[in-house]
Amino acid sequence: MSIRHALLALLSEGPKYGLQLRQEFESRTGEVWPLNVGQVYTTLQRLERDGLVESEGSGGPQNVFTITPTGSDELNGWLRTPPDVVPPPRDELVIKVLVAMRVPGVDLPELLQGHRRHLVQAMQEYTHLKSEIAEDEVELSLVVDSELFRIEAIVRWLDTTDARLKRLPARTASRDTTSAPRLGRRIAGVRR
Repeated sequence: MSIRHALLALLSEGPKYGLQLRQEFESRTGEVWPLNVGQVYTTLQRLERDGLVESEGSGGPQNVFTITPTGSDELNGWLRTPPDVVPPPRDELVIKVLVAMRVPGVDLPELLQGHRRHLVQAMQEYTHLKSEIAEDEVELSLVVDSELFRIEAIVRWLDTTDARLKRLPARTASRDTTSAPRLGRRIAGVRR
């Protein structure tokens, strides 16, 4: 998440001070991502150094910040830039499964099922939370929907992984792993 750009977005509405920016950030994001006020002021100092915001005042907690034209250009560029999907992010669960494939004695189907159970329980909790969200709590509703879709995608990946591994002959931990670098190059080639 780009705190830098989120603060620019909030400042695009008009001048604000640091604590106000923190409160509005948390409110606008459904109070899901708490923000340290120190992080806000550090980010504001960097934005000011880069000419993206200007401040009025003595630099204290009531220092008022405004976005500059350069800051508006930066914000608009960020809003229109598609998310970076190159290379694939380091997903802990994917790494865990890939490594577990080589660990002697690991019951991979049981491992996948354990993660699946945990994720399905999380989906149930989010679904319950969603049923309690008031209609005017749009920010929280969007965050919960995002989490539900993300978790659903992980469960689908686990299901696909389980099915694919069941179709393979038994693997041994001593299997040659020299193809690993080739896999990274192939994925990088797809996304160019």
